[in-house]
This record gives sequence, structure tokens and C-alpha cells, in this order.
Amino acid sequence: MSVVGMQPPEEETEVTEIVARWEWRSFGASFGAALDAIRASGEPQTRKSDETYIVSRHAYVNTKIRDEKLDIKELRALGAHELEQWYPVVKAGFPLPPQELERVCAAWKVEVPMLGGDELPYELFSMVLVGGSDELEAVEVSKTRHGYQLRGATVEIAELVIAGQPTLSVCVEHADPELVWSVVTELGLAEFENINYVKAIKRQLGWPL
Repeated sequence: MSVVGMQPPEEETEVTEIVARWEWRSFGASFGAALDAIRASGEPQTRKSDETYIVSRHAYVNTKIRDEKLDIKELRALGAHELEQWYPVVKAGFPLPPQELERVCAAWKVEVPMLGGDELPYELFSMVLVGGSDELEAVEVSKTRHGYQLRGATVEIAELVIAGQPTLSVCVEHADPELVWSVVTELGLAEFENINYVKAIKRQLGWPL
């Protein structure tokens, strides 16, 4: 769950341009009247993507690969109402340079593999580092995201397929945490659990959080 300065969510470019944002997100089969209220707020900006999330048994970081670009975010702050603030710590493309591989493995809390010191192409990264480890799991996620603006906050309805299982996600984010919670309560979402992608995927895998 991203909490960075971006419009729409998860489309940041350079780390130096990022303004940390607060995020509330939940997953589920239905969110009642909240979805109708969100859709009534205006025309959405819709985006589709196929992504790979990589989770580590030993680390609580959000790792996503889209279009062979790797993005790792860590949870920097937990605020009132369990709102979360995530921030990017690794952003790299493939082939992955050795120094970036070291940063990735440090974020995942796994040993750096002995691969000869060369740049690591995506295929080897996927098969050797991730596929060959019992400590890591790659999970395919298909997204159709509908982004809205409500009282200045970014509100997203996402239709997801996570490891073959369909689900919905609703997200509210803004740099002002009080505004985020105000929109959450206005939409009637406060009764739902605030849960990020890492926790949702680990639960689906049956892994400890």
C-alpha cells in the first residue's frame, strides 16, 4: 500500500519528488454503499496492470515489480486509526546492478546470492534469487484501478486478482492524515480493517506477519 505523493496512486517517478502520504486501505468481497458513494464523486481515471509482488518471511516491506522495474517501500510511520505511511527505499530496473542487489537482499533480510558480480537480468532474478529461496514468494497480482478525487484526497477502487483469487480493495490517501480519516468515516469505511498489500498477501499464503 503506497503512501507516497502521487497522482494516481503508485505512479511516482523520482524518489526526490515524493511527498510522503498517509494511507488507509482494505480488502474484501464487498464494501456496501461506500462503493456507490465513491463512484458518485465523479469520473474515475482507470488503469490496468499486471504486477508481481515478492514477500519475504523475515521482512515487512512492500516489493512490487511492474514492467521489469522493481520498487520496494518500507513502513515509515503508523499514525492514529492505524493509518500507514510508506516510503520507497529501492527503485531499480533490470538488469539489476550488484549494489542494487545488495540493497534488495538487505530489505528482504536474506543473504546475497553468489552470482559472479555481474548485473542480474530479470529471468535469473526471478528463477534463482526468488524461485530458489524458501524465504521468498512471488505472487502475481492483476489490477484494474479506478481513481477518484474526494475532498482533495485520492480514493481508489481496485478490482484485483491475487494469485488467482479475485477480491476488491478500497484505498484513501493524502498527505494530511486527518483528511484521510475524515473521508474514510464519511464513506462509512471505518468499520473495515485497515490492511496493506503485504499483510493481505501473507495472510493468503498462510505466512506469519
